[in-house]
Amino acid sequence: MRIIAFVGMPASGKSEAARVAQRRGIPVIVMGDAVRAEAERRGLDPIDANIGGLADQLRAAEGMDAIAKRCVPAIRKLYGTADTVVIDGVRGLIEVDRFRCEFGDDFMLIAIDTPIDTRLKRISGRKRSDAITSMESLKARDEREMRWGIVEAIASADQVIRNTGSLRRFRREVEFMIGKAKQGTKER
Repeated sequence: MRIIAFVGMPASGKSEAARVAQRRGIPVIVMGDAVRAEAERRGLDPIDANIGGLADQLRAAEGMDAIAKRCVPAIRKLYGTADTVVIDGVRGLIEVDRFRCEFGDDFMLIAIDTPIDTRLKRISGRKRSDAITSMESLKARDEREMRWGIVEAIASADQVIRNTGSLRRFRREVEFMIGKAKQGTKER
């Protein structure tokens, strides 16, 4: 089974890339869903401050790969039923290391690079409870994710998609990368 993970700063296009995979019938594991499920279990409102704070708490208590470790069983459960699985939302190099340790050469990391002004426009239009509406808030979220090691994770990617054009172009590039990943091509 091939495991393809997307990494990028908030609102870079990870979820859209995952939707492209879903439309191809590829199962998607959303790492943030593990945090949102824990927040719900604890009775926390699903706002950005609570979700981000809980993610910090989980990493402090269980290690920087806490969210990845919570996702591994769901990925393993798909063995035998899917030839490819997509992971949406890697946030740090230690998470990448966890997935590489668990899945070896079957794991491929694709970074999505998008300018901050484009990301702000996208994130402020989201219909999620943790949506951000100001540049200051986005920079604060970026800084939180940088503490988790996202910059290093992005730098370790096997492939990079530059998400600076139209949505249609981005979707085509994601399709191409998924095809490349399924063939086992990792080099940049």
